[in-house]
Amino acid sequence: MRYIFSVIHSAEGLATGAEMEAIDAFNEKLRAEGHWIMACGIESPANAVTFDNRDHAGVRQNGPFVENSQFFSGFWIISADSDAVAHELAAEGSLCCHRMVEVRRLHG
Repeated sequence: MRYIFSVIHSAEGLATGAEMEAIDAFNEKLRAEGHWIMACGIESPANAVTFDNRDHAGVRQNGPFVENSQFFSGFWIISADSDAVAHELAAEGSLCCHRMVEVRRLHG
């Protein structure tokens, strides 16, 4: 099964040096154990542009689709044999990056 780990943060800026070292080590563990698919940081919501072209509405809005003090700051996409394994890895990822991590299965 594949999962997305959404990293949730509430402050602007990148991870600290110590956080990046821990994240890099976690990424290497994911690779070594065959869980790794991909991971990436995400720019600040201040740089977001939201489009709504349902029914050709043509709406373009600078900023995120919803204002909130918390936002996605990155993600991992991993492979795991069970929810239990994914949840263990998400807890470890949260510890490494020092941010909340939301877990969801990917369809397909």
